[in-house]
Amino acid sequence: MTAPGATVVAVDEVEDIAVDGLRWLTGTARETPDGGLAWPVRPSEDADEPMLYNGTAGTVPVLLEAWRHFGDDAYADTALRAARALAARVDDLDDDSLYFGRTGLALVLRSVHDRLGDAAAGEAADRALDMVRSRFDGTRWGALFELMGGNAGIGLGALLAGDPDLAVLAMEPYLRTAERTAHGVHWPHRPDTDSRLHHVSHGTLGIALALARVGGATGRGDLLDLALSATADVVSRDSAGPDGFLAPHSTPQFHPGLIDPVSYGWCHGPSGDAQLFRTLRDVTADPGWTALADRCWHTVTHSGVPERLRPGFWDNNGRCCGTAGVLALACDRIAEQRDTFDFADVLVADLTARAMRDGEGARWSNYDYRSTPGDLEPQTGWAMGNAGIVRELLRYVRLARGGTPGYAFTWPDQPPVATAPDR
Repeated sequence: MTAPGATVVAVDEVEDIAVDGLRWLTGTARETPDGGLAWPVRPSEDADEPMLYNGTAGTVPVLLEAWRHFGDDAYADTALRAARALAARVDDLDDDSLYFGRTGLALVLRSVHDRLGDAAAGEAADRALDMVRSRFDGTRWGALFELMGGNAGIGLGALLAGDPDLAVLAMEPYLRTAERTAHGVHWPHRPDTDSRLHHVSHGTLGIALALARVGGATGRGDLLDLALSATADVVSRDSAGPDGFLAPHSTPQFHPGLIDPVSYGWCHGPSGDAQLFRTLRDVTADPGWTALADRCWHTVTHSGVPERLRPGFWDNNGRCCGTAGVLALACDRIAEQRDTFDFADVLVADLTARAMRDGEGARWSNYDYRSTPGDLEPQTGWAMGNAGIVRELLRYVRLARGGTPGYAFTWPDQPPVATAPDR
C-alpha cells in the first residue's frame, strides 16, 4: 500500500520520463576538437566542466546505466565519446579530488575501460592516478580535507580505480591529524574555519566511510579503528533517538543564517549517514549498524520530504541535496530489506510531477526562494541535474520490474546492496 493521498506513477511512464531526460541530456552535449563530447553545468554556460560532481564525468554513469537498461549501443557510444573528452582533460586540471578533480576522472575512465573495453580510457586512468600521486605534499592535496574535495575522496576513488597503495597514502594523514573529542575524533574540513562538519559530503562521516572502505580492503585495522572512532563522535551528537537519527550540520554552525542547522539529504543528512552505516555493516560484519541505518530512514520518512513545507525546505530534486538522493537509499532498502515501495513511490511521483517536458526532452529545475525568479536553470550533471535524477529513476524502474538492484557504475560512497550485489 502507498501512503494515503499519494499518487503512484505507472512504471512505464517513469521509464518514458527517464528516456526524455536522457534525450535532453544528450542534446546538451558539445563536441570537442578530438571528436569527444563534453557537458557544461548549465546549457547557458560557455565552458564545459569535466568534474564528477556536476560535469562530464558525472554524466558517464547514467549513460552506462542507460546502455545496460535499454541495450542500446548509442548510449555506450556516447559514453565512449565522453571518455575521450575526459582523457583530454586529465593533464590540465588544477584539482586532484574525487568529486571536483582528477581522481573522479580516473575512476570514470577506469569504469569505461572495464565495461566497454576502451584501452585509451584505461591508459588515461593510469595517467591520472600517477599525476594525483605526484602532487601529494605529504599530508594533503589542497585546502579541502574530506570526501568530496580532499584526501578521503582521493583514497576512496583510488581504491575503486585499482590503486590501493595510493588509497592508503591518502588515508594515513588522518591518523596524525585527528582531533580528539569527548566521544571520538573529528577533523576540520578546511584550515580556515572553527566549525567541524559532521556528515558525508564534507564532514566526519565521509572521512569515516573512506577510512572504513580503504582499511577493510587493505587490512589496515588502524584505519578501520579510526573510522569507528570518527563515527562514534557523530553518533554522540544525535538528537532524534531512540527511533530516529539526526545530527547537526556542524559544530559550531557553519555559516549560520545561510545553512540550515539540520538537513535530510545525502550531503548533510541521514540519507547520506545511512550509507556510512551500511558501509560499516559490510566492512565489520556487525549487523548492529543496520539499526542505525534504520533510524536514519525513520527520520527521513517522518521529516516531510519531499513536500516543500516552508521556504528553503526541500527545494532540490537532485542526487546530492534532494529527492533523487533519498530515492537511492529507498531503493537500497527495497533490495536489502524487502521494504515496500511506498516511500519510493512518493519520491518518484514528486520527481515525475516536477519534470519539465517538451520537444527537447525532460529536465528538472531546482528552486531558490531567496532569488527572483526562484526557479533555477536546469543542470545537466550528477549533483543537481539530469544525470543523477535519471540514473535513480532507471534503477527504480528496474526494481519495480523485479530486476537487479545493482548499478552499471556503483557510486563510490554508496555500497552495493548486500543481498543482491551488482552482476
